[in-house]
Amino acid sequence: MKLTDFFENVPEIEIKSLMDDSRKKRPESIFFCIKGYVNDGHNYIDQAIENGAIVIVHSEPIENPNPDITYIKVKDVIHVFNQVADSFYDYPSHKLTMYGVTGTSGKSSIACIIKDILNHIEPTGYVGTLSVEYNNVKLPPLLMSPNIDELHGILHDMVDAGIQSCAYEVSSVSIEQGKVDAIDFDVAIFTNLTQGHLDYHGTMANYFHAKKKMFDQLKEDAVAIVNVDDPSGMKIVQDTNAKVVTYGIDHEADYRVTDYHILKDSIHFTLRVDETEYRIETNLIARFNIYNLVGAIAALHQKGLAIETIAQYTNQLHQVEGRMQRIKDGQPFNLIVDFAHTPDGIEQVCQYASSITAKENRIIAITGSVGKRDTMKRPIFGEILDRYCDMIILTEDDDRGENVREIAEDIAKGIHHTNYIIIEDRYDAIRQSVELCSSNDTILILGKGDEKFMYREFGREPYEGDDVICHEVLKKYYFGDEGGLDETE
Repeated sequence: MKLTDFFENVPEIEIKSLMDDSRKKRPESIFFCIKGYVNDGHNYIDQAIENGAIVIVHSEPIENPNPDITYIKVKDVIHVFNQVADSFYDYPSHKLTMYGVTGTSGKSSIACIIKDILNHIEPTGYVGTLSVEYNNVKLPPLLMSPNIDELHGILHDMVDAGIQSCAYEVSSVSIEQGKVDAIDFDVAIFTNLTQGHLDYHGTMANYFHAKKKMFDQLKEDAVAIVNVDDPSGMKIVQDTNAKVVTYGIDHEADYRVTDYHILKDSIHFTLRVDETEYRIETNLIARFNIYNLVGAIAALHQKGLAIETIAQYTNQLHQVEGRMQRIKDGQPFNLIVDFAHTPDGIEQVCQYASSITAKENRIIAITGSVGKRDTMKRPIFGEILDRYCDMIILTEDDDRGENVREIAEDIAKGIHHTNYIIIEDRYDAIRQSVELCSSNDTILILGKGDEKFMYREFGREPYEGDDVICHEVLKKYYFGDEGGLDETE
């Protein structure tokens, strides 16, 4: 494309790529000087030029400009970057039915449920913390939420591949940083708001307003779907232009669960919509997954899919990796891997464990807390585990260079009654939990979920993954290398 396709009164030069990371080679590119949380792109213009930038979009004055480079000064670089990226990739989100899911927890699950069910009807993609998926393409998750260029590029590739819809996990950080300002959302789903990302947002009020911004920006013909049982549910849509639809269990809602039965391996519930009741069965587990499933049902139904059709597929949903993942290798106890890393997430998993574990049996939890992030939640973790668990093992979780034992001791400040030990190596912690476990006990391995890396001071390094380690430990230390029946759900 030509630079004149994006700006007026500029040279008619060919643009082949976009850039906001000066370290990456982007020949014949436009470099956008983004002021980030830590770095300011204005400080890296020379490096960007070395790596192929021929146009610089900036908001601050430039000293000693290069005569061979075109400089374009704008008031808001992020706004311009969004508009240019949308045009450069031929407006891909406008060609897809875009489902955006935001909230503290449940984003991955709802997005994956939408993708899973809708793929029976039309080709559907997914962008989130688990991966990027469409058709037979499955790419590893990006280090952070995709930047503006990456996101539009991914959606463009989906359009080229014949994808018709996309379910996208939208983080509060990506909203706050303006990364989704040019995304044309058809449906936006709000799950809940509990403590999280305070290391970035600072206060719960800031966190709330970051989420709210997504709904404030929705177009008039979009649909805003909110969990009415969450105290922030109706507040988050009070200024939206979109149609507001509610779902819930405890309060009256457009999609209301009137009764439910949570079993060890399934959930049955009645869903009332417009005075009609539907019986829903699902292979998902735990009460919070009722919310996740109903949020997804509401989104799909609002876009024209009959609930009777949706219900055909709710009992055959794929296991969302690292989200309430039950490891079943033939062992006589429950072993669950979950991504829970917020107080609310940990409590919900513990509540489920309590519901499936007899009083005479034990709940053993393994968890840590990430280093150099939101340290206030650590003793809260301890308080929650103290209420539900009979044994707690504190271990590593993305230490980022902070001392693992000191992190564990911060969590332990909230533990007053339950026995706990600190085992810094996560593999050893999982092994120890299995060796301590008796028949019909429940082990919860929390925090990492499906992640195959561990953040250290120098960056991230490969990690086997909690699920892989569980299989290894069961085979080697429980079954004595003879193995059991592998039935990972």
